[in-house]
Amino acid sequence: MTDKFERDRRQQKRFEKLGTEDPHCGMCGEGNDCTLELHHVAGRKHDDLTVILCANCHRIMSDDQRDHPAFDRDANSPMAAIGYFLLGLADMLRVIVRRLYEFGLILIEGKSDDVGEAAK
Repeated sequence: MTDKFERDRRQQKRFEKLGTEDPHCGMCGEGNDCTLELHHVAGRKHDDLTVILCANCHRIMSDDQRDHPAFDRDANSPMAAIGYFLLGLADMLRVIVRRLYEFGLILIEGKSDDVGEAAK
């Protein structure tokens, strides 16, 4: 009984942190709340806006952010913050567009069993 209570308490804390009781990865759709994290779209230094991503997608997106121009404290302006946000959003959209393209090809080729595998 105590284990169930503790598990439910941990899950509720995750839901509160993620801001929803039905969280899913914004990239791949993963729904296991144990694997979900908040990702700063523009990078933590530039904006507080976050999206829910699974640990795997979060690491991919964070790695992509390392390729963005270096942060310059002297040039820290609202326009720069918008630029970093747009770069982060573009990184996410690039992955989504690639997956949409793959799904389209799978459907055209009639390999609907491959759609679930391609989503991973």
